[in-house]
Amino acid sequence: MMNEKYNKDREKPLCAAEWRRNPMGRQEPIGVFDSGVGGLTVAREIMRQIPNERIVYFGDTARVPYGSKSKETVTKYSRQIIRFLQTENVKAIVIACNTASAFALDTMQKEFDLPIIGVVKPGAKMAAQTTKNGKVGLIGTEGTIRSGVYAEFIKSFKPDVEVIGKACPLFVPLVEEGMWHDTITDQMAQRYLEGLKQQDIDTLIMGCTHYPLLRSTIQKTMGEHVNLVNPAYETAISLDGLLRQNGIRADKDAKPEYEFYRNHIQNSHPG
Repeated sequence: MMNEKYNKDREKPLCAAEWRRNPMGRQEPIGVFDSGVGGLTVAREIMRQIPNERIVYFGDTARVPYGSKSKETVTKYSRQIIRFLQTENVKAIVIACNTASAFALDTMQKEFDLPIIGVVKPGAKMAAQTTKNGKVGLIGTEGTIRSGVYAEFIKSFKPDVEVIGKACPLFVPLVEEGMWHDTITDQMAQRYLEGLKQQDIDTLIMGCTHYPLLRSTIQKTMGEHVNLVNPAYETAISLDGLLRQNGIRADKDAKPEYEFYRNHIQNSHPG
């Protein structure tokens, strides 16, 4: 078991309709999860934009990265984690992982009676609004790039945009190892991004929540003329709207609390 607080015998969580009928439900936490530490960039933005909300964060560090795994596997992991977060009586879920958002969001929204959002659609919307020349670069995991979901959403906002994707699989382990400012990271950035530099893009989506931790390296490599899009901010704004829509936004005088969990045992799972 990955943490001491987990208890399978807890009372069944309330469904979304019950949250709306129950004023105390507004004070329950938001569940946020990612394959590792990258989702903390999203959690941090939620803290900034909705400062009265409680957060329970889960990082699946034993099974990182998700980007090279199949859709079925990532969906299974997402289901397990959401079930764990339900034992913490969360009122909403943020899938703070681009790969899980691309592969599992639709299924999770159908399976669970909770408000659930991902990070892809908010990031795609921002990119569509930001680009001036209609050429958007996308860096992400192999799974996110392969899914094509970013291009789909971007074109729904702005049909004439060209999206050029590049998988950067080693960025995630470099971040997980804390090598944010390292010559090896600089070299990998040059190798991964050289092709995008030749495509005349004016906007680059950091399509993995780990990547904003390498923002300075990515910006230096691409040049200051390229606008970097971090979906975390737009995700926090979208979450705020979702909470208001469902009548479950925390009271203005609510005291925020934060809990953090990680799955540190290989092949273990939260439930």
